[in-house]
Amino acid sequence: MTDPQQTPPADEQIEFEVIEQAPDRAGHRHRGVYLLPNLFTTAALFSGFYAILASMNGQFIHAAVAILVAGILDGMDGGVARLTNTQSQFGAEYDSLSDCVAFGVAPGVMAYAWAMSDLGNFGRAAAFIYVACAALRLARFNVQAASSDKRYFTGLPSPSGAGVVAMTVWVGASRGFDGTDISYLVAFMTAAAGILMVSPIRYHSFKEFRIGRVPFKMLLAAIVAFAIVFVDPPLVLATVAAAYVLSGPVLAVLPNLRRQRG
Repeated sequence: MTDPQQTPPADEQIEFEVIEQAPDRAGHRHRGVYLLPNLFTTAALFSGFYAILASMNGQFIHAAVAILVAGILDGMDGGVARLTNTQSQFGAEYDSLSDCVAFGVAPGVMAYAWAMSDLGNFGRAAAFIYVACAALRLARFNVQAASSDKRYFTGLPSPSGAGVVAMTVWVGASRGFDGTDISYLVAFMTAAAGILMVSPIRYHSFKEFRIGRVPFKMLLAAIVAFAIVFVDPPLVLATVAAAYVLSGPVLAVLPNLRRQRG
């Protein structure tokens, strides 16, 4: 005979369904998930997963490009969610887990497989520092998202950190370099990118810029920028990534220099 106390009420039974715990402005809890933004997140997750597989098979250029594609998709899912008014707590959590794979695990595995596997425990430590810092960066971002200044990121954003590692590998692999010849340099850059992600240094988010009507010369500048990228994609993109990484420390030091001169 079944004990009725062991059967939960119908509204408390466990279901294979997502129910948003936080109600919306109308006081309703959402049942299910939004398809469109989560498809972009899934595509970014797949790109990160593919980058790991490509790294394991020695296809480092493919791995670097896959991480770059994941970064583009990651920027699109949030924009699509805001544009279609389909933001959700589930989407935010799913996006963070996807980012941890695409911008944490995948770049760490790629850098280790390309350059640091011969360094033994030192190489494994450098790769782990990067992966752990990426996870910590994402966790801190989620906690501080509601109260942080939207104009700036605290610490290097994880897609940018992944971009630095990916572009380094892409430039080297595309020019036939053996990563083991510069293993210590790659280990330093990988660990440094991880440490910058959890640092208090602020980086510009560019979120205050909105897509809309712009002067014609801005469109012309964008066309020229695309043309420059096509000349040598890995080198140009690596230069852009390095410039953004250096922008944080430079912006942090400039006010102190101005005060000293004043």
